[in-house]
Amino acid sequence: MTLIKSISGIRGTIGGKVGENLTPIDAVKFGCAYGSWLKKNSDDTNISVVIGRDARISGEMIQNFVQNSLISLGINVIDIGLSTTPTVELMVKEYNANGGIVITASHNPAHWNALKLLDNNGEFLNSKSGEEIVKISESNSYVFSEVFDLGSVSKIENSMKTHIDSILSLDIVNIDLIKKTNLKVVVDGINSSGGIIVPMLLNELDINYSTIFCDPSGDFQHNPEPLKKNLNELCKKVVEEKADLGIAVDPDVDRLVFICEDGKIFGEENTLVACADYVLSKNPGPTVSNLSSSRALIDITKSYNQPYYASAVGEVNVVAEMKSKQAVIGGEGNGGVIYPKSHYGRDAIVGIGLFLSLLSERKVKASELLSSYPKYYMTKEKMNLSNEINLDSILTELSKKYNHKDINVIDGLKIDFKESWVHLRKSNTEPIIRIYSEAKTLEKSIDLVENIQKEINSIINL
Repeated sequence: MTLIKSISGIRGTIGGKVGENLTPIDAVKFGCAYGSWLKKNSDDTNISVVIGRDARISGEMIQNFVQNSLISLGINVIDIGLSTTPTVELMVKEYNANGGIVITASHNPAHWNALKLLDNNGEFLNSKSGEEIVKISESNSYVFSEVFDLGSVSKIENSMKTHIDSILSLDIVNIDLIKKTNLKVVVDGINSSGGIIVPMLLNELDINYSTIFCDPSGDFQHNPEPLKKNLNELCKKVVEEKADLGIAVDPDVDRLVFICEDGKIFGEENTLVACADYVLSKNPGPTVSNLSSSRALIDITKSYNQPYYASAVGEVNVVAEMKSKQAVIGGEGNGGVIYPKSHYGRDAIVGIGLFLSLLSERKVKASELLSSYPKYYMTKEKMNLSNEINLDSILTELSKKYNHKDINVIDGLKIDFKESWVHLRKSNTEPIIRIYSEAKTLEKSIDLVENIQKEINSIINL
């Protein structure tokens, strides 16, 4: 059982002992800490927070604990109910709120849940703010409101519709052309919020679609991370129904993956590549992705004679770099698309709008579009961490060994070779070391990861 505190918020497994899992006590403590931090850092006397959740079984329970914690501090809650992470981000701005909380563990399995914390711009908190909140939660230094100063709850309906309308209002989304293309689509909503919002979007675009796993019950029918190995049913359904495209999202709808008409995966890495291709064709400018993202984005960006920049892993880091470099699009290679003219947050709905516009404009099949992009193969593995393992010392030893190569230590350790790279970093959301590699062949990519794993084990066993 696990409880993790990081810039991504607080994330843990449901049940078990206090302080070791995301128990009701931990949810209350962290909700109170966030509310106390808001009051400390705001001049407003009337503080409000937007709260939404994905369809996890524990979602409503955790939301109630967090909501009541905020009310006890005199903070007003805007409850948008079953929702998505990008929807909450947009609604913080829509309602001019002081902050936002998303009750979701993103791509983690169903027995996990989390509190994702947002600032008054609907963006993830920076590391300094996150550290302050953790300190408050550990000190139990809360001052609760008296009875006549308690906060209130306002329930808001149709936030997902508002989210969709905002995406369709973007000039770059070619609604008329999409409608004329007569696409047929299959949707996998992992029995969470995506099963509601993606069909809503497709209805607005007059797209013929069918669904699998779109009942928002929280009963995930497969591992919720939208990777090839977890999307077999969707791949089969696309071929069976002779659809033009498959669409898969994670439980909180900030990650997006497509399936080609032949049942082969378009690839989470290529989601951002395709969306960037479309945006750059309309509005050339810098692009940003994290260190673990595909070189294909660099290649596409250079084809438009524009600069590319890399950031540390994590949405807050990508956003900071995008703002600094005035990027026209950015995101993460996990299927996360950030389009600043909408908002600074990964958003599968904006990604669908951009991708469908591109597909309709180019008048090509998804497989043909995929074949037009630079071909790279990525391998993603992880190693479990124990308390005895000192990751910093491991990275130091590896840095010494590869000091003749191009090394980046912004986030963990990334080693760049001529036609490949490998990146090691400690996860913010799980007690693991993530090891990503990319090469021109799958065999080379796998070899890179396996060799690094052997070297890590060798260092550990010294």
